[in-house]
Amino acid sequence: MAAQYDLTTKIIPYLDRHLVFPLLSFLSEHEIFPAEELIKAQYELATNTHMVDYIASLYQQIHPGEEFSADFLKKREDAVATNARLSEETDPVMSVIQNPEVAQNLRQDKLQNFNYLKETFGVTPEQIIALYNMGQFQFSIGAYSAAADYLYHFRILYTQNDLLLSAQWGKLASEILSGEWDKALDELNKLKDFIESGLPLPAINAPATANAPGSAALTQLQARTWLMHWSLFVYFNAEDGRSALLETFLNSTYLNTMQTSCPWLLRYLAAASIISRKGTAAASRTVRTSLPTIVKLIQAEQYQYSDPITTFLTDVYVDFDFEQAQKSLKDAETVLDSDFFLWEFKGEFLENARYVVSEAYCRIHQRIDIADLSARLNLSPSEGEKWIVNLIRDSDSRSSLAGDAKIDLEQNVISTSKPSVPVYQSIIEKTKGLAFRTQVLV
Repeated sequence: MAAQYDLTTKIIPYLDRHLVFPLLSFLSEHEIFPAEELIKAQYELATNTHMVDYIASLYQQIHPGEEFSADFLKKREDAVATNARLSEETDPVMSVIQNPEVAQNLRQDKLQNFNYLKETFGVTPEQIIALYNMGQFQFSIGAYSAAADYLYHFRILYTQNDLLLSAQWGKLASEILSGEWDKALDELNKLKDFIESGLPLPAINAPATANAPGSAALTQLQARTWLMHWSLFVYFNAEDGRSALLETFLNSTYLNTMQTSCPWLLRYLAAASIISRKGTAAASRTVRTSLPTIVKLIQAEQYQYSDPITTFLTDVYVDFDFEQAQKSLKDAETVLDSDFFLWEFKGEFLENARYVVSEAYCRIHQRIDIADLSARLNLSPSEGEKWIVNLIRDSDSRSSLAGDAKIDLEQNVISTSKPSVPVYQSIIEKTKGLAFRTQVLV
């Protein structure tokens, strides 16, 4: 089942090759696909980079005992020579802009900064472009922190738009691969603003359509699609990233992108909604107001994509089929174990999924058999009893267990009676998400 629901082949086309390496390493460590195939895939990806030591290591695993080819040895020599040449071109300007006194004199205006450096230190436009080339080369050899540093300095000095978007993508990838999640989140938001700014965007992997009618809209759709895939690295590692994912993916623009280009990302939207179910008050409120939209979207797109995680939500909120929800939740455990972005959230997902089931179950029943509910939560009777007691104790006013919930230990049942809600409060609750739903429809 792990291989059946693996999304790696769908996600890879929208990633830079360097972002693919962590995914392939994960698949290898978890033995989801044959190790020999994964090593060959990593080698094929790496051959178009300058990570010569990594390429050599993979080559030796595939061809143990064989000598390296002349082409490989030349590739190593070229990498060393390129690094030396770019260092010679960039060292003078880096020594200038890393001087604390010079840094204090730099302002927000790029043109003003460049003129200051040109007049005072003789910095040339070619040296600024060399920063971009060096950042690109450092990224290619796997020196991601250094690449981020060069691209940062390039962006604050370069005044044209032709290379800025490429530098923006490179800076984001560098921060992701360096594990700098706060910086990566900041870069992601900047890139999102750039894409939505209306400025011309270069076509992504589609040069033949660059001048075709409607190409601007197509290019923007492609950029959003790539952004959504790259954002998974950030949103599932940054603090409160799941809430940020909901905010981005539930925006009408990105909902349309998901439906048009990448319906498989529904898995991550559904998972984030469950993981965030009992998070901060703001996150919980976002989930409650957006969950109907998510469920309807899953229903609408199930002809294109479904898996145990998305099916779990429709089992609970559409079909009210708690037996099937139990099976889907069990299958979802396997999916979570084999998903690069979700496996670390397995515990949170299952805990919140049980909360989702119990809340929905208690909404339609006033007398609940504890053993039966425990089974539906994939818990033993003793584990289920403890979990339900803690759930009732921790329930807030928004929960279906709020009100007068009592446990009868003799009959092993829970009895609930829900307080009547004033009419005005009911109207407020029903219209809370109206503005959001209207935006989605428009």
